[in-house]
Amino acid sequence: MAQPTLIDNDASESPARPELQHQDAFEQAIAALPDQPDWLIERRQKAWDAFQTLPLPSRKDEQWRFATLNRNVLNQIVPGNGVDAETADRLASRSSFIADHAGQYVFADNQLIDSTPLDPELAEKGVRFVNLETALRDHTDLIEPIFLQAQAELGSEKFVALHKALVTNGTFLFVPRGVEMSKPVVAVYWSSAASTAVFPHTLILAEDNTSVNLVDIFLSDNPEAAGFACSMANIHGGANSRVMRKVVQDWNENTFSFQNDLTIAERDSVVKNVAVNIGALKSRYENMCRIVGPGADVKMYSLTVGEKHQEFDQRTLQVHEAPHATSDLLYKNSLMDECRTIFSGLIVVDDEAQQTDAYQTNRNLLLDHTAEANSLPGLEIKANDVKCSHGATTARLEEEELFYLMARGIPERTAKRLLVFGFFEEIIEKVSNQELAEKIRDIVHHKFTRHQA
Repeated sequence: MAQPTLIDNDASESPARPELQHQDAFEQAIAALPDQPDWLIERRQKAWDAFQTLPLPSRKDEQWRFATLNRNVLNQIVPGNGVDAETADRLASRSSFIADHAGQYVFADNQLIDSTPLDPELAEKGVRFVNLETALRDHTDLIEPIFLQAQAELGSEKFVALHKALVTNGTFLFVPRGVEMSKPVVAVYWSSAASTAVFPHTLILAEDNTSVNLVDIFLSDNPEAAGFACSMANIHGGANSRVMRKVVQDWNENTFSFQNDLTIAERDSVVKNVAVNIGALKSRYENMCRIVGPGADVKMYSLTVGEKHQEFDQRTLQVHEAPHATSDLLYKNSLMDECRTIFSGLIVVDDEAQQTDAYQTNRNLLLDHTAEANSLPGLEIKANDVKCSHGATTARLEEEELFYLMARGIPERTAKRLLVFGFFEEIIEKVSNQELAEKIRDIVHHKFTRHQA
C-alpha cells in the first residue's frame, strides 16, 4: 500500500489554496512535483500563459453550439491537494472494482493514496505502470516526447491548457515491443473536498506487437459537494498493437467535467475505447482519433445515462491520414427528465487515405417529453475511394414493446428499465471484462432505481 499524501486539517497551519485562475495555483502545482525537468516546466508555463490568454468559450462558438457553459465555472474552485489519513483509508477500501487486475493506483484530490504493484511477471518483461511523478523521475526518455504535447482541436483549448499547467498526478502505462497483457491495470480517481478541482491524466504508450488493457474510473466521495474535473488521456498504439481502454465517469451531479481524449493509431493497430458516462452536472467529452498507419482499426463507443438537469456534451473527430484503415463510432444516450445531450461528430478523410471505412452513429432514447437530444454528424471527404457514413436517431420507447412486457405482469417502471438495458447492452458487452460489465450494469441500475424512487 502506498503512503497516503495527507493534508493538515488545522487551517491555521495549512497553506491557503488559491483559486484555479490565480498565479499562486500554478506555482503550487509546480512545487507539488519535485525536481521537474526544464522541458516540463517550459511546457507547463506555456500552457498557463495560454490559459490566461484564451477566453472562455460561449454558445456563439461553433464548437460549443447548443452547449450551456456557466461563465463562473472556474470561480471559487481550488486545486485539490490530498486528503487526510482516515479519508484515504476509507476511499482505498471503496476502490475495488476489478479483483483480477494486474496493478492498480488510487488517487484522491490529485494525490496518490493507495497502490497495488504491477504483476511481477509483466514488470520482468519491461512493462511499466507508474504514477506520473515516478514516470517523470525514472522514465524521462519515454515520456518526454509525448507528455503534454497533445493539442485540443474540438473547442476546449482553455480547459486543456489549464490541465497541462496544473496536472500533478495520473498514470503512465508503457508496454514494450512484443509483450501482451491479459489482465487490465486500473486507475481510480476520487474527488473528495468541496469546491475542489482534480486533473486525472492517462498516458498509454504501446509499442509494436503488444496487447494493452487499462481501466479509468472517476468517482465523487461526497454526493453533494461541488466539484471540477478536467481530465486528459493520450493513447499511442504502435504497429500491430491491441489497445483497450475503458472509462467509467460517475462524478456527482454537482460536478463540472471536462474530458479530452486523443488516440493515435499506427499500422495495423486495433484501438478500442469504451466510455460510460453517468455523472456530472455538465459533462463535456471530446474524443479524437488520428489514424496515421494503413490497416489501423479504431473503435469509439460510449454509453450515457442522463437525468434531471444534467447536460452531456459530446464532440468527436475521426481523422484518417492513411489508406486501408477503419474507424467505427457508436454513441448511445438515454435521457430522462430535462436532461440534454449534444453530439457533434466529424469524420475527416485525407486525400491519401484511399479505401477508408469510417462510420459514425449516434442513437438517443428519450424517456420523458422534456428531454432533449441534439445531433450534428458530419463528413469531410477528400479521397475518392472510401466507404463513409454517419447517422443519428432520436426516439422514445416503443409503446408496443412496453405494452408487451406490461401485459405479462411486469410493472411499468421495471419494463422501461428492461428496455433501456436492452438498448445499452450493445455497448456494455464491448467492455469484454465480465466483472467490470456487471459493475457498469449495477451503476446504471442504481441510477434508474434512484430516479424512479
